[in-house]
Amino acid sequence: MALSKFLDPKCDLTFKRIFGTEKNKNILIHFLNDILEFHEESAIQEVEFLSTIMNPEIASDKQSIVDVLCKDSHGNRYIAEMQVARDKGFEKRAQLYAAKAYSRQLDKSGKYIDLKKVFFIAISNCTLFPEEVDYISTHNIRDIKTNGHYLKDLQFIFIELPKFAKDKVEQLTSTVERWCFFFKYAEETTDEDLRKIAKQEPIIKLAYDELDKSGWTEKDLVAYEERILDFQKEAAILAQRLDDATEKGIQIGTQQGKIEGKIEGKIEGKIEGKIEGKIEGKIEGKIEVAKTMLTNNVDVNTIVKFTGLSLDEIKKLQE
Repeated sequence: MALSKFLDPKCDLTFKRIFGTEKNKNILIHFLNDILEFHEESAIQEVEFLSTIMNPEIASDKQSIVDVLCKDSHGNRYIAEMQVARDKGFEKRAQLYAAKAYSRQLDKSGKYIDLKKVFFIAISNCTLFPEEVDYISTHNIRDIKTNGHYLKDLQFIFIELPKFAKDKVEQLTSTVERWCFFFKYAEETTDEDLRKIAKQEPIIKLAYDELDKSGWTEKDLVAYEERILDFQKEAAILAQRLDDATEKGIQIGTQQGKIEGKIEGKIEGKIEGKIEGKIEGKIEGKIEVAKTMLTNNVDVNTIVKFTGLSLDEIKKLQE
């Protein structure tokens, strides 16, 4: 395959260049309206960028997370996040971010009635939910019995790119699918593919333009390459940790098997010894009784009947 002219939109530098700058605010607005299916009166017309929500305890582990926070003219908040790698507790963190964006609206007046909706949108480069959940899923708070949607201020949308199966432009039938194709296959997109996409979605063509290497300075390209290497290094470290944990598990399992084998051997030996001892003890007891009876000239047949020894065994005792 020929060397791609487009960079990867899942990197933090490219993602924020496309969706997190004033220059490309229109791309972000179109993306939000497309994913949330906002049309006409409900469509977002303007957004204002806000400082992203960051917990100090996870600030040092930010490589796998890229997010953009903004609000529209009605005050509704939108978190757009690119999840590069699966992290432990991702679902909880998503809810925490949404809750913080919700609570940060509250000013000194304390008027809860003024709190606006929060939409959390995550594009994930890894699988988050079981296979039966579609590649794009919407989650909100509903009543268990009636399925009624009465608590409406928090909504979560997840796009799981590994589940998106269409890999050819000709297969795409909706704007959402073209966005998914953009995130998953931007680096592999040909000029012919891009012409077809641009014909249907001019705004996605603008997003591709931001990924075109020819529009990046040498300094920015070096920074991009360094970030990609960081991601690859992080993935390699995680893979090595998994291999180490697996190998350690095998070693522990083998050692445990050996210990269990020794314990079982000792137990079995003790049991067998006790059984054999009891059997031998009973036989020796019968022999002693038979000897005593022979000394007292008791009839051999009577001895056989009384002790259970065979006639041959008693005859041997007579020798």
